[in-house]
Amino acid sequence: MYILGLNAAGFNTSAALLRGEKVLSAVEEERLNRQKKTRAFPHKAIDWVLSQAGIRTEDLEAICVGWNPAINLEAYSVAQSGRHRYLGELLYSVASALIQKAKSNVGDVTTQTISLGGKKGPIPIVYVRHHLCHAANFFQSPFEKASIVTFDAFGEKESCTISEGRQSQIELKGCVEFPHSLGGFYSSFTEFLGFEAQSDEWKLMGASSYGAPGRFRNKIRKLYNLLPKGHYELDLSFFNFYQFHRPGRYTEKLEKHLGLPALKQGDKIPGEYYDLAAAVQEGFEAIYFHVIRHAQKICRSDSVVLSGGCAMNSLANGKVRKKCGPRKLFIPSAPDDSGVSVGSAAYYFHVLRKNKKSIRRAYFDNLLGPEFSRAEIEQTLKIYKTTYARPADLDREVVDLLVRGKVVGWFQGRLEFGDRSLGCRSILADPRDAKMCDKVNESIKYREKFRPFAPAILEEHLHEYFEAAETTPYMEKVFQTKVAKKKRIPAVVHVDGTGRVQTVSKKTNDRFYRLIKEFMSRTGIPVLLNTSFNVKGEPVVCSPSDALRTFTTSGLDALALGDFLITKRAT
Repeated sequence: MYILGLNAAGFNTSAALLRGEKVLSAVEEERLNRQKKTRAFPHKAIDWVLSQAGIRTEDLEAICVGWNPAINLEAYSVAQSGRHRYLGELLYSVASALIQKAKSNVGDVTTQTISLGGKKGPIPIVYVRHHLCHAANFFQSPFEKASIVTFDAFGEKESCTISEGRQSQIELKGCVEFPHSLGGFYSSFTEFLGFEAQSDEWKLMGASSYGAPGRFRNKIRKLYNLLPKGHYELDLSFFNFYQFHRPGRYTEKLEKHLGLPALKQGDKIPGEYYDLAAAVQEGFEAIYFHVIRHAQKICRSDSVVLSGGCAMNSLANGKVRKKCGPRKLFIPSAPDDSGVSVGSAAYYFHVLRKNKKSIRRAYFDNLLGPEFSRAEIEQTLKIYKTTYARPADLDREVVDLLVRGKVVGWFQGRLEFGDRSLGCRSILADPRDAKMCDKVNESIKYREKFRPFAPAILEEHLHEYFEAAETTPYMEKVFQTKVAKKKRIPAVVHVDGTGRVQTVSKKTNDRFYRLIKEFMSRTGIPVLLNTSFNVKGEPVVCSPSDALRTFTTSGLDALALGDFLITKRAT
C-alpha cells in the first residue's frame, strides 16, 4: 500500500512516499529545481519518490495533500465559483456551490477521486486540514500519548492548534484563528529588520542574542495579549501581514510605536535593532510557552510534540523543558510546511484508515532524499574534468585538512529531509578556531556575521559540553555551553554562550559519527562545526554536480564527495 503525501500549497513544496506506516522517501522540490523556498508544484519531487519505489501514479492507494481547499470555499465567491471560465473549474465550482447549501462548515478532510487508468480503479485525492498535517508529526514521535501544539503563519483558518494525540488518533482541543498569528508576528519583525519574511527568520533569531530586550520590552508587550485557555491575540492595528493584497507586514503605527524606522534589505543594522530583536524573541517565547503550558493542562500528558513553522525556533525550543516542564519533548526534522507531505500521508494511514501500526521510534530517520552511487559520482567528476583522489582512509584525510584550518564540504549518503544539514550535505570546520566562524560566514556562506554555526557533537559527550541538554538529533534546540568548555569550541559558541546542538550517534548517522570520532581521536574534541552545504540564496546541494558547483564558486578548501576527495591548489 503506497501513499503519496504532498505539500502543494505555499512555499517549500515537497513530496513523500509511504508504504504502510513506513516513510520510504521524501524530498523538497527546491532541492531538485534549485529554486530556494520554491512555490512550484512538486513535479520533480513526485517523480523522484515514485521512481525510487519503482511505481507509477496509478499504483498509489491515495494521494494526500496538506491543505483542505474546501474550507477556503466556505465564503462564496461569485467571481470564482458563480460562473466557470473554463470547464476545468467545475472541479471546485460545483463543490463551492453545494457548500453554500449545507447547514454547517466543511470538515477536516475533503476527498476527490481520479481515474488514471490503473487496474485498482479510481484513486482518492485526500485534502487534509493543514494544522492536522502538522499535528500528525505525532506519529513520528516515540509517544503513545502526547500534547500536540502547532504554530505557523496560517492554515485555512487556524494559526495555532492544541490537540491530544493518543495511539492512532488526534483530537483537536483548541485553536487560535488567523489573523492572530505567532508566525505572522515574528515574520513582521523579520521584515522590519530588513530581512526577507518567511525565509530569514533565522536571522532575527541569531540577531536577538546580540541585544538586550529591556529597552523595547514594554513596547513589544503592548502588541499582544495572553488570554485564558492558552489563547492569545495581537493588536492588529500594528500589522498588515493578514491583508494579502497589500504590501508590507506592518503599519506606520508600528514604526511610531517603536520610535524606529523600519530597515530595508541590505541596510546595516544599528545597535538598537539588536535590542529590538531580543525583545521580539522574548515576546515570541512568552506566547509560545503560554500555549504549551495550557496544552499540558488540558491533555494531562507529560509528553509534548511541537510542530509548524514556529517550531523551527530552536532558541525557544531549548527552553521548553525548563519553562513549561514537560518530561519528554519531540520536535520533528521538518516541522515547517515541507513536512506536511509526510504529515498528510501519515494522517491518512493512521487516522482515516484507523490503522494502529506505528512509525514511532526513538529516532525518526530523516535521511530520506536522493543518494548517488560511487559510479555516478565518479562519472560526474569526469564530466567536469575534475582532479580527484580516492584515499584509502577518507576520514583521516578529511580530519588532516580540518585540523590545518581548512573548510570541507561533506557529501555522503542520502539527502536530509528538512532545513537542517545533519552530516550528509554539510560544510565542516574545526570548532577550536575562534576565527573560523567569521571565515565560513565571509568566504563561504556569504552571510551576516551574527549568524551562528551548529556544534555537531557525539551524543555520549553531550552533557560534558552543554548545560541541561537533551538529545537533539535534528539540530532543533539551543543549549547553554558549559563555561569550562567555551574556550575549547569557540567557533560554535554564540555570543550569548549558546549552541544550536546536533547530537550524533551511530544510530542516527554512522558515517558522520565515525568522522567526528576520528576528529576526537586526533584533538580530544568530540565536536565539529556543521552548517548546511549551500551558499546564501541557494538551496542545500542535492546532487554531485550541485556540490561541485558550490565548491568551485565558494571559499571551500576541499570536498569529500562520497569516497572521493577534491582539493584546491592552495590547500
